[in-house]
Amino acid sequence: MALCDVHFKSLVLMKQVGMYVILPEAGQPPYRTFYLLHGLSDDYTIWQRRTRIESYVQNLPLMVVMPDGLRGFYTDNAAGPAYGRYISEEIVGFVERNFPAKRESSSRFIGGLSMGGYGAVRLALQHPEIFSSASSHSGAFMRGPITVSNESPDRFSNFPEEMLQIFGPHPHGSAHDVLALAQRAKTANAVPRLYFDCGTDDYLLEANRALHRELTKMNIPHVYREFPGGHEWDYWDRHIQDALKFHLGEGMVE
Repeated sequence: MALCDVHFKSLVLMKQVGMYVILPEAGQPPYRTFYLLHGLSDDYTIWQRRTRIESYVQNLPLMVVMPDGLRGFYTDNAAGPAYGRYISEEIVGFVERNFPAKRESSSRFIGGLSMGGYGAVRLALQHPEIFSSASSHSGAFMRGPITVSNESPDRFSNFPEEMLQIFGPHPHGSAHDVLALAQRAKTANAVPRLYFDCGTDDYLLEANRALHRELTKMNIPHVYREFPGGHEWDYWDRHIQDALKFHLGEGMVE
């Protein structure tokens, strides 16, 4: 197994970016690929530093790609860079030109936490021709006005303004809206496999429950789970293992 620390200039973002790639020793190339996205306050190194992801995949014929997503929510920003296109076109294209990756959608999976959980589900629903399944832990599934927690006023002092730059004033029904994208994917008979979970002490729990309720009303197939825990790395380290099982079809009951 090798851990590759990759740096290149993104022509979409017009800046240098980095990513980790875990190359497997199990099986024979080309490999299936799991794109694993970080949250708002982190970078591409965080999954490797804060979880045992390398250990969890050491016996799997699976590449893991952990790209830098900055703070763009993995969507084409209303007043800024095209972070969605950066992942779905540029990162995927770069990986498949330079690493032994399979090139069909059935061999591409995407997942993430918080901002990255939203991004993974959004990207898979917008591009089911690219990603066959998506997983989310503690996903930041926001569709309406942004509210700021009084518990952390300093941390989120500029949050509503930042979100306006990303999502614009009317995200409902747009390409930022996972439910609108889910409906389009259903109409096209191209819904990717979806798994998401959230901790029962997580401040994003109600947003995840709301997404589960709405997808159920829409008859969109998905797996939703709740587990003890909060918005924290102990939780994500445990449940990234569930996501791997889901993507690889190993024991996750749908």
